[in-house]
Amino acid sequence: MAHLHITPADGLLDEPRQIVLEGLAAGARVTLTSQTVRGNGLLWRSSATFIANAQGRVDLTQDAPVAGDYAGVSAMGLLWSQRPEQGRSSAVFADAVLEPLLTRIQLQGSDLEHTLTQRLAAPGVTRRDIREDGLVGTLFEPAGAGPHPAVMVLNGSGGGINEARAALYASRGYSALALGYFKAPGLSDYISNTPLEYFQQGLAWMRRELAPAHDFVALSGQSRGGELVLLLGSLFPDAVSAVIGYVPSALVHGGQAAADPAVGRDGPAWLLNGQPLVHLWNHNRHASWAARDAGQRNAVSMNTALQDEEAVERARIAVERIRGPVLLLTAGDDAAWPSSHFGQMVSQRLARFKHPWPVAQHDYPQAGHSILLPYIPATYSDDGEPSANAQANEQSWQAVRDFLHNAVAARRAQSKELQ
Repeated sequence: MAHLHITPADGLLDEPRQIVLEGLAAGARVTLTSQTVRGNGLLWRSSATFIANAQGRVDLTQDAPVAGDYAGVSAMGLLWSQRPEQGRSSAVFADAVLEPLLTRIQLQGSDLEHTLTQRLAAPGVTRRDIREDGLVGTLFEPAGAGPHPAVMVLNGSGGGINEARAALYASRGYSALALGYFKAPGLSDYISNTPLEYFQQGLAWMRRELAPAHDFVALSGQSRGGELVLLLGSLFPDAVSAVIGYVPSALVHGGQAAADPAVGRDGPAWLLNGQPLVHLWNHNRHASWAARDAGQRNAVSMNTALQDEEAVERARIAVERIRGPVLLLTAGDDAAWPSSHFGQMVSQRLARFKHPWPVAQHDYPQAGHSILLPYIPATYSDDGEPSANAQANEQSWQAVRDFLHNAVAARRAQSKELQ
């Protein structure tokens, strides 16, 4: 009789699982299917067909499918290869962050099935809406007595509040404030003219209200948020302990696709002391949106702007002012902008200025712009190979965990030396 085992069956989103079928006939051809209800109630599915070994066993950590929605050995291939049953969607998480994702794994043509449970929030993690001091966000706190080191989480051009990433940070021991700055309750629908003092206020709130362990507050941002965390680290260096930039830019940009139509995409995204920051499109002799407007990748238009070396220098973020370690997670098939190149620009500038803290760039040459979290569908974006996107999701998160662990340890050691 066949048996299906998932180990562990219930765990955090970032925990790899072992999926094993046993008790099959040697050489049997079997198909496993997966289905998960994700955001907006949409059902996502995948399947893969395997040949049982001489012992009548299929182990997804060792065996590659002979047909199906993914190729090669991948323990979590049945999850990252899922696609929506109907239409398109990027809502890969549950509608409520504290609710688990439940994936039904089934042996096709039989009643044999098992549920794989993925949680963003570990037992004891708490969630609290923050609507004070003019801030709009969500705070996730780890289980157990604090204080804990802290992370501010910032989204990109999609706006909103990145609760998923913040919840997983909290599950791994960090007080995490997912801070909205547009497309969030009570805030503008657009990135245009965002005052950078808002984030300075957020950093001050975190120190005052959370009293983070070792006074450690890191910044973690995605896309425009990756640009933003580098910018904030350069402008408010004493308030930022470490910087994590997912597919970031080395340069200041205008509003682009997230701009207020009344301001325009070439208008400013960021204000400091009420004044717009100089950005790449300002007085740029070569910048053109023609490719983007013709339906090509946004990155093609970005590359036209990079041809004006003087404009690039005017818009360059002064990352050498950052007073802490820097981690860059970049993608070589990035349709939004050339994040691999931007990461190199940041790394090279920090090396040139002999940055005394650790700097690392993890580049994923075949991955696209949406580097998110492990073991979620990697199929929905128009850039990157799904398998490469899945690999980037998994490896980048481990890199982030290692980076933060080391940064906190260094901060702890520094604190002891000062006592």
